[in-house]
Amino acid sequence: MSVLEAFQDGEQVLLIDQRGKRHLLTLRKGETFHSDRGWIPHDAIIGHPDGSWVRSSLGMRYLALRPTLAEYVLEMPRGAQVIYPKDLAMILFWADVYPGCRVLEAGTGSGALTLALLRVVGPEGKVITYEQREEFARRALANIHARMGEVTNLAVRFGPVEEGLPEEEPVDRVILDLPEPWRLVEPVLKPLRPGGIFLCYVPTIIQSQQVAEALQRHPAYGLVETFETLVRPWNIEGPSVRPFHRMVAHTGFITLARRVVPEDA
Repeated sequence: MSVLEAFQDGEQVLLIDQRGKRHLLTLRKGETFHSDRGWIPHDAIIGHPDGSWVRSSLGMRYLALRPTLAEYVLEMPRGAQVIYPKDLAMILFWADVYPGCRVLEAGTGSGALTLALLRVVGPEGKVITYEQREEFARRALANIHARMGEVTNLAVRFGPVEEGLPEEEPVDRVILDLPEPWRLVEPVLKPLRPGGIFLCYVPTIIQSQQVAEALQRHPAYGLVETFETLVRPWNIEGPSVRPFHRMVAHTGFITLARRVVPEDA
């Protein structure tokens, strides 16, 4: 999409008011956005460029923007808890996901990680995602289609990932957002190619310890490491320079390892 292209009927827009409150909506001709700060006809946004200012019926200003992927992930409808953008960024970088990559994901949730993976692997790559709860999968697919339209490089599998692993074709990366990833350390070796990367995301250090120890014991894995990501915003307004009172601290632990050829193989 051209950066100069005006907002179109049917696309998403993020409205941000003067308090910083955000509203994600889909533009429809003839419809109206309502809030406690007045109403705005969608037609007042359609046809205007990205980054335009609009006023509500009460004279309040709103900034109209095309949402970034990070903004969309935070505002989109959720079934399960999403992985936050700070962790999505680290997952994509440390798992070394690249255009054309084949990724097996387990734990689709609300689709935040799936969206990020699809954008990076591109049309030449593929994302295979497993989700046991059908309502989560439906919500995730709705979020993906609302953001990306129809995608041809996504395969959604319903049911436990361990049941499908024996039939999967080789993949370059395995990324797990599951409660007990240590149970899959051995089974994922079937599809994960030598040199590929295993990565899991869990909320507690006890889970991280269990999966790290399982990986360290296994001769087919090397370079095991665990870390978390903390983001500390700063307020900079003239002479007032200080960190925000609230920071995006712990959300989850990332553990990764490389698939290696056992030394005695």
